[in-house]
Amino acid sequence: MRILFIGDIMGRSGREALETHLPDLKDKLSPDVIIVNGENAAHGKGISPKICKGFYELGVDCITTGNHIWDQREIIPYIDKDKQLLRPINFPPGTPGQGAYEHKLADGRSITIINAMGRLFMDPLDDPFRVVDVFLEDNPMGKSSSAIFVDFHAETTSEKMSFGHHFDGRVSGVIGTHTHVPTADAHVLEHGTAYMSDAGMSGDYNSVIGVRKEIATQKFVKKMPGEKFIPAAEEGMLCGAFIITDDGTGLAQSIEPVRVGTGLAETVPGSN
Repeated sequence: MRILFIGDIMGRSGREALETHLPDLKDKLSPDVIIVNGENAAHGKGISPKICKGFYELGVDCITTGNHIWDQREIIPYIDKDKQLLRPINFPPGTPGQGAYEHKLADGRSITIINAMGRLFMDPLDDPFRVVDVFLEDNPMGKSSSAIFVDFHAETTSEKMSFGHHFDGRVSGVIGTHTHVPTADAHVLEHGTAYMSDAGMSGDYNSVIGVRKEIATQKFVKKMPGEKFIPAAEEGMLCGAFIITDDGTGLAQSIEPVRVGTGLAETVPGSN
């Protein structure tokens, strides 16, 4: 299976980067499934039903999120109606929405997408290791899904790496989100799980993790409250990763970073 994952869409710049570059990536990579983290898509804070609709119209199959999922209040009554929009699976029982989605392909194959959130320097949710362990006991790879992909939304590389190794061989891929900086460690782990600590932000890189640089910098220079954070809104870059899995085992054959647009060095699988 060919899995294209796009990292955190940051505001209008990120949305425009997705609209501009996704059609070309679909032509070049022929992905079977497209997953996008959209938790910063609405002006840097959350996502709206309208933005979800726009992503689906572009060909996105599933939208993952993170700690900003509830920032747009209109998403609360909406999320139960949209099974393709995920919130972290380790929110307490009874929280609206769901943390996993099984996407069925036209040829009969399917992929389960899981959204989980770390706890170091993050909201104190349930233990993501335990919650995903329990989920996989009931839904092991190969039972109903040809592949299992996890977006692990977390702050620290140590927690992300530990998560990747803990589930190595049990899921097709674990890719981190949240820090808005793409890492250079895309590789297949020892037992066949594709891993990357952070897919990076999709948005304007002439910024501080997507925020206007002059606003963010003053927080450190003056050490006092300043202006409200506003997303940088110039031409952006689309960042993510591309995974190919073995349909027999669900394990990864390869993972490569994806970066197209303005800001960082571009790289697209098969173009070098």
